[in-house]
Amino acid sequence: MVTTKSRGDEAEERALQHLLAQGLTLVERNYRVARGPSARGAEVDLIMRAPDADGTLVFVEVRQRSGRTHGGAAATVTRGKQRRCILGAQFYLSNLKVWPPCRFDVVAIDGEEVTWLPAAFDAS
Repeated sequence: MVTTKSRGDEAEERALQHLLAQGLTLVERNYRVARGPSARGAEVDLIMRAPDADGTLVFVEVRQRSGRTHGGAAATVTRGKQRRCILGAQFYLSNLKVWPPCRFDVVAIDGEEVTWLPAAFDAS
């Protein structure tokens, strides 16, 4: 049986494989922070390390749609979704002694097409 969760897990796996092929390495998957019973928590789908000399941490939002109607998968990364990803990144970084350079990427999957958008949004 295909569920929303199984489709999401498949999309994250496709995104992970795509980023690994680009030279990034996996740091953490499905990083979640609870905010309380009445507030939405934070989530980062994938945390990767870029192959650059700085060791840039890449916080990745994965979005999937069956096609490009209504703007496609990338268009679904709303400001609210960005805020939850940023909050998750802040919590993750708060556990590190030294903050490396960071960025927020999006991997948009529209049908069979995988599009990687480096630095798709920032924390400002």
